[in-house]
Amino acid sequence: MPSKGGRPQPTISAFFQPSPEKSKKRGSSYIDLTIEDDDEAGPSSAKRVKLANNEGFQGGSSSQVPQGTQAQHTTAVAEQWRFTGVDAGPSQPKTAAELARHEAFKRKLLSDNSRFLKTEENEDGDPMDVDEEEDEDESEDEAPKNDDERFAQLESLFAHKPKGKGKAVVPLARSKKAVKIGPKGKPYTPLELQVVDLKAATPGTLLLIQVGYKYKFYGDDAKVAAKELGMVAYPDRNFMVASIPLERRDIHMKNLLSHGHRVGIVAQIETAALKKIGTNRNKVFERKLTHLYTAATYIDELDSVDDTEKFHAPPFMCLVEERKSGNSADVSFGLVSVCPSTGDIVWDDFVDSVMRIELETRLVHTRPAEFLLPKDLMSDETEKMITHFTKFSNDGLPVRTERFTRTMDYTDAFEAVSEFYTDESKFGAASEGFKTGQLMASVTDLPKRVVIALAHAIKYLAAFGLADVLLETKFFTKFASRTHMLLAANTLSNLEIYRNETDGNVKGSLIWVLDKTKTKFGARLLRSWVGRPLIDKRVLQDRIDAVEEILESSSEKLITLRNIIKGLPDLAKGLCRIQYGQCTPKELAVLLPAFNKIAIAFDEIDPEDPESVGLKSHVLNGIISALPRLKQPAQRLLNAVNLKQAAENKKGHMWNDSERYPAITDADMALQAIEIELNDELKKVRKKLRMPSLQWKRDYILPSNDYLVEVQNRDKRPIPDDWILISKTRSHARYRPPAIQAKFEERSVHLEIFEAESDKAYREFLAEISREYYGILRDAVNKIATADCLLSLAHVALQENYVRPEFTDDDALEIVDGKHPMVVVYSDHPYVANSVQMGGNEARCKIITGPNMGGKSSCVRMIALIAVMAQIGSYVPATSVKMSVMDTILTRMGASDDLARGRSTFMVEMSETSEILHTATNRSLVILDELGRGTSTFDGMAIADATLQYLVTEKKCKTLFITHYPLVANKLSKKYPAQVENVHMNYDADQAIDGTRRITFLYRLVPGLATESFGIECGRLARIPEPVLSVASEKAAHMQEEVQARIRRNRLVMKFTFLKVIQRHLDYSGQHNSCECVCQAMVSKRR
Repeated sequence: MPSKGGRPQPTISAFFQPSPEKSKKRGSSYIDLTIEDDDEAGPSSAKRVKLANNEGFQGGSSSQVPQGTQAQHTTAVAEQWRFTGVDAGPSQPKTAAELARHEAFKRKLLSDNSRFLKTEENEDGDPMDVDEEEDEDESEDEAPKNDDERFAQLESLFAHKPKGKGKAVVPLARSKKAVKIGPKGKPYTPLELQVVDLKAATPGTLLLIQVGYKYKFYGDDAKVAAKELGMVAYPDRNFMVASIPLERRDIHMKNLLSHGHRVGIVAQIETAALKKIGTNRNKVFERKLTHLYTAATYIDELDSVDDTEKFHAPPFMCLVEERKSGNSADVSFGLVSVCPSTGDIVWDDFVDSVMRIELETRLVHTRPAEFLLPKDLMSDETEKMITHFTKFSNDGLPVRTERFTRTMDYTDAFEAVSEFYTDESKFGAASEGFKTGQLMASVTDLPKRVVIALAHAIKYLAAFGLADVLLETKFFTKFASRTHMLLAANTLSNLEIYRNETDGNVKGSLIWVLDKTKTKFGARLLRSWVGRPLIDKRVLQDRIDAVEEILESSSEKLITLRNIIKGLPDLAKGLCRIQYGQCTPKELAVLLPAFNKIAIAFDEIDPEDPESVGLKSHVLNGIISALPRLKQPAQRLLNAVNLKQAAENKKGHMWNDSERYPAITDADMALQAIEIELNDELKKVRKKLRMPSLQWKRDYILPSNDYLVEVQNRDKRPIPDDWILISKTRSHARYRPPAIQAKFEERSVHLEIFEAESDKAYREFLAEISREYYGILRDAVNKIATADCLLSLAHVALQENYVRPEFTDDDALEIVDGKHPMVVVYSDHPYVANSVQMGGNEARCKIITGPNMGGKSSCVRMIALIAVMAQIGSYVPATSVKMSVMDTILTRMGASDDLARGRSTFMVEMSETSEILHTATNRSLVILDELGRGTSTFDGMAIADATLQYLVTEKKCKTLFITHYPLVANKLSKKYPAQVENVHMNYDADQAIDGTRRITFLYRLVPGLATESFGIECGRLARIPEPVLSVASEKAAHMQEEVQARIRRNRLVMKFTFLKVIQRHLDYSGQHNSCECVCQAMVSKRR
């Protein structure tokens, strides 16, 4: 179509014509890839074309062409594919042969670019590889074959030839590379293939994969992250993707861990600068799983704001079960509980009944955040208990459960444990336990089931890099020992030892009252003391003597001990982070001065002579004398580290001795040399731009992108054309000259080498601390924790009306004016003190009756809590306490069901009672609150009567029995007057004019039996409508009258029966008339 100027519009072919002007550049031929017929073509360049593989096409072999005819050959090939303009007109339909040649060419052209082809699916619906397509029918082979020859010639035309004379290069035949297609029908990128391999290697793990300056979730992991973290997951090629910034990694990861997920960190182990100069610079960044975490195996930083739990660090528990022969539901357990963040290891081997009471007790005490269990060998009762615990944890968060497929036998387990504890590389020459063989001796002494559990724990923790926490067996603790009382799970709950029963918080519990500790590791030890009171009288006496001396002594050493504890960081957690290589230089700058503060506090004390301390308590002498042993290690570590540089997290500059790590010095020198050269270049730039005050600028978005030249746009300074524009805004632009770019890249290489050597040196330093000083540092931490607990108990003893308990050999418990420790602190109302005496010259069993809301449960809890506090080693809220050491305290209080484990309210009541009857001894304190109320009256009375009688006659334990069955109380007190005494909570009852009664609770425990419970009056306090209470009063009076009448009739029948027996006896002696007269007189009197 002609243009407006009258000139004909040029056709497309005009743009493909060779330029008539001669050019110094290499000649080129313009090729039309759409031509189908042989047309004439213009001349082309006669320069030699190199025969080589072109990545965009499939290579093939080509015949060699003589050099003299190379130009003509190239021209001839180009002639076949040249595009020439044709007049515009209707397109001609193509013949079948032309269409076949066109399709064959298209397949040939796109064979290595399968992304342009539609994805076909096989019969199964799976995407097929493009390379696996079947060929066209062989009936049309001729035309494609000719086109293949033409295409090979065309390919040789595009190949580059070396300049100058030489032999023609014949390309090697390339094999077709398979292209893997993803689920979305798109070929996998190298990064996506890397993701597929990483996910296949770590099933069941959420992977955070570092990609540049972000961490990304892929596939199902992205969906989980979107749900748990409230972020957006979006499709990106073959995967759903969600991403987070690098600096937010730990925040989001802790959120995922708290929901029970296992999270893996996949980091780029190559840096950009080093990769650029490496041999694999054209490949994808190498990535590797560097860290693996669960809630129990993640050790948070020392100053983390999320570490709010003071008394408990989440442990990991491995449990092995062994069934007994026969059909018995009783089983044996091997247990290993490991707290990676504090280094505490607890083990136990025990037998449990069908109700799994012992297992429940250990779970409540340890509160594991993660279980490692066999896959198939757990009994149904155990599985129910584990499921109940994992679903209903105290903090409301799920508890993770891992399963191992096969349980090791003892031989394999012992071999695995032996290999772990005989690996010299883990210990080094500094471990005395390794050199003396004490480690293996300790392992050999463990029960078989515990060894099996320990082997599985070692194998599992090794995957997280935390197995080293198990190296020092001298810090292993048996859960149940002969020196400690084991409080059952229901006792911990009923007495509110760890948490109150109202809202489940620590406030209002016994540990809340006793905790005055200054350190987190001290608070954790106090929790262990509270849950496991002492039953060894000598150890108990030593502890309470130490508390008394802290109160009464004015020694400067105790003042110094109190001062050094203040402000200490969590040394136990920090020591574990050192052991795992996770401690940062900033944390190390906090830990080392803290250890040194402890070491130099008692510089004049001889560590080998505890008596040189000069205190009466050998417990305090042992603590203070052990601390100076830290002096030499602490000074040696401090001399090696520059604390100021360490506090700024400068790993490369934190060493006082520059020759300690020569690789760091070499890298630093090279870095400084480059920086000097860059400063010299800055002078040249100043001169060129005529800006004498010019300074290097840094990109604040990418801080690593520095050494930039910033020019204000308003200055309109001439910028050389070869300067690289980095960024530009409305006010200024930032450039980097080519000379500086080269030196900047060289500096980046040296900087990354410097950082790598600094990281390596720092890891070696942490390993040295762990290898040579872990034992002595951990021992000092334990000593400081003990001192913190003793000081806390002494602080509690300073409260008003607290007294030191007196332990006697007599089997008795005497409390004078005792008070409930939590109610006194928590309530604003005055608490009525009560006294009780059990054993000795008094009855060992007290049956407590009284009105509802009269304070019966509070009174018995007060007695039990005072006993627990005394055996912890604490002073108690009373005027005086004399008691023998009890071996356990057993309680059955309240009413609650356990539907998750298939137990009704009454079944729970009976199960707990059964456990008490099996466990109690003559040194136990048993509390039973309203036993038998969950069933019918007669069954409940019968069970209460039989249970109490069994405890009195068989177990002979101290018993506090609360009941609303006065008949049971009266009967047993008459049957066993020396062992059973009736007492009740005192009250005053006044009759109002309208017939209602007003009850005044006096909360005083007094001798005697309360004949009424005043349930209707309690309902009035609960504001039940008065009409309902009136009807209830009438019914109660009617039923009471019926019962009294029945009692009178029964008594009369018994008397007539007795008199008839007497009459029958007198008949034989001839005194019939006198007996009849007596009977008539008694009947007349009764009427």
